[in-house]
Amino acid sequence: MDWNQKPYHSLDYELKRRFGRKIYKLSLDGGMTCPNRDGTLGNRGCIFCSSGGSGDFAAQACPDVWEQIEAAKARVRRKMPPESSAMAPPSPSYIAYFQSYTGTYAPLPRLRSLFERAVSHPDVALLSVATRPDCLPDETVSLLAGLNRRKPVWVELGLQTVHEDTARFIRRGYGFPVFEDACRRLKAAGITVVVHVILGLPGEDRERMLETITRMADFSRAGLIDGIKLQLLHVLKGTDLADYYQNHPFPIFSMEEYIDFVIDCAELLPPELVIHRLTGDGPKSLLIAPSWSGNKRLVLNTLARRFKERNTWQGRLSG
Repeated sequence: MDWNQKPYHSLDYELKRRFGRKIYKLSLDGGMTCPNRDGTLGNRGCIFCSSGGSGDFAAQACPDVWEQIEAAKARVRRKMPPESSAMAPPSPSYIAYFQSYTGTYAPLPRLRSLFERAVSHPDVALLSVATRPDCLPDETVSLLAGLNRRKPVWVELGLQTVHEDTARFIRRGYGFPVFEDACRRLKAAGITVVVHVILGLPGEDRERMLETITRMADFSRAGLIDGIKLQLLHVLKGTDLADYYQNHPFPIFSMEEYIDFVIDCAELLPPELVIHRLTGDGPKSLLIAPSWSGNKRLVLNTLARRFKERNTWQGRLSG
């Protein structure tokens, strides 16, 4: 076990292990909506979701996805250190990540055209699609499986919680068995599965959140998921969660509370499970709470320090 001295199996480490170099993520918009927005299940979205449909950092949709990829590459290059951005990364060194709204919520011909065009780009090493488990009919899974034989394909599923009462409150729109079925069908097709979990949802105390993490640890051991994103709940302007927070204030993690708790979560997960994210940052222009999450560098530096202060991380590295 070698995680480059990190106390968990990070996405950065996994990508370097697979590809032998740094791989950069390009957040893209496939021009889709969501059954929670178009009237199929509802028209207001999940309670925490902004008007950008979780794609607030995605490059603007273009008629040709190659144009969007090039625009996203330029944005990534601007964020690199000067010594790195002066030289283009080797090809292929990017993940085409369809992040906005529900990435498989379109007719099959549209998905085929979009995804095949993306994976054909010479700089794209991997296709990643964020979607809902209730938007994965068998023909879509078959399409993704075929693409997976050309370049690796990951599917990211927004679970958020295993608790059905919380799921109803946040208007998730599907039950846990739907999630489990999607995981089984995707894995049977040979596709990498990443699950999204939100920490800090209203009504969920430490025990309930840890139940979600423990259940996902069991899914990992059963070979049903390959990665996990642990996302701090953000209260964003223009969402129904913001209205609820104003009228019914609920506890929000302090930075110290969250860092200690997310490390507890990481230590419950199997060492082989790739942890794609430990926190996340919402758009500063929309962020209501927690305000400390807007200082991404401080959060990540404090996380790294606290991991080193904890005794168990050394055991995980040597395990």
